[in-house]
Amino acid sequence: MFKDKACIVGIGETAYCRKPGSGLGEEALQLHAAVAALHDAGLSGSQIDGVLAFPNVGKCEAFAASLGSENLRFAAIIHMGGAAPVASLRLAAMAVVSGAANHVLIPAGWNGYSGARVRQTVTTDKHSIPGGAIAWDYYLPQGLTVPPQWYALMARRHMHEYGTTHEQMGAVAIAMRRHAQLNPAALMHGKSLTMADYLASPMLADPYRVNDCCLETDGAAACIVTTVERARDLGKPPVYIMGAAAGQPYPADEITNRKDFHRTGLSIAAPEAFRMAGVTPADADFAQIYDCFTFEVIQQIEEAGFCARGEGGPFVENGAIELGGRLPVNTHGGLLSEAHSLGIGHIVEAVKQLRGSAGARQVADAEVGVVTGWGDFGDGSIAILRR
Repeated sequence: MFKDKACIVGIGETAYCRKPGSGLGEEALQLHAAVAALHDAGLSGSQIDGVLAFPNVGKCEAFAASLGSENLRFAAIIHMGGAAPVASLRLAAMAVVSGAANHVLIPAGWNGYSGARVRQTVTTDKHSIPGGAIAWDYYLPQGLTVPPQWYALMARRHMHEYGTTHEQMGAVAIAMRRHAQLNPAALMHGKSLTMADYLASPMLADPYRVNDCCLETDGAAACIVTTVERARDLGKPPVYIMGAAAGQPYPADEITNRKDFHRTGLSIAAPEAFRMAGVTPADADFAQIYDCFTFEVIQQIEEAGFCARGEGGPFVENGAIELGGRLPVNTHGGLLSEAHSLGIGHIVEAVKQLRGSAGARQVADAEVGVVTGWGDFGDGSIAILRR
């Protein structure tokens, strides 16, 4: 379909922060990241004729107008929460290869720290939360009002069925924190974490402790997709999109009544993406896995095919997902230790790794990387990229 015909040619980020008020609204943050991506690609805003905006932007056309995009002819918004940016890579690749657009911008960002908290939002808008009306009618009345509580259901079930341990989830938290020490832009840079620290951290929603949970963050990032032919006229080495796919669990808006409790959108998407790419999980030199919670790294490692279901806990032990291990994961620190940028930061880091520009955290001779996205109650997306 689009294997090796589309590529990422520009990436950009804002600074990430956790303080009251970044001084910018969510659209403005994303515009700053978009301008940085344009500069990285050597493009102007007028050359962007496709925008795949994050849902909080509102309207793609207003965002494009702010960039000076005078010929917008392809625009869409994918409503998959944190799975949307990686899912947008697939749609962007399809757009540029089909001729629907020449250069497609994918921005994402938010005031996840200084903005309204989930609890404040769900009291006024049931459509703003994963699960929508079902969560509103059945989860919230039972006190399940925030993501750590919702996703704890999946983690606890996995622990019950497969013996996954707190220490294995701790291994994920520690790996992300160690990678953040090599990333000066990470919010947890300079803040080490040991297993003793992890186990001593307060319990929020069993089995999730404070250090199992991602960082509420203000910030944004963006990337630009075009064809391989157009990329030849630009300055930075392209990162090729070998395969990409997205999927949703059944039912997508309810967790506890699924026939297969552990089957997510990634379970559907991963085989499709790897078939398209013509590679297997064993060919990946690294993976940037959406780490909203530590267990979700373990679950996605399984559902993406890096190991069998139930083997994710042992897979992450003993430094296996750290730099130098068999599968370095989230080399920038991820949502757990760099910042929560809605998953687009994982794409940015993958591009840096495949360009060979990741500095002290560079994976040696990285040629193939995998990026996943996770949203709502298990929406999943995945892209396989190569240098």
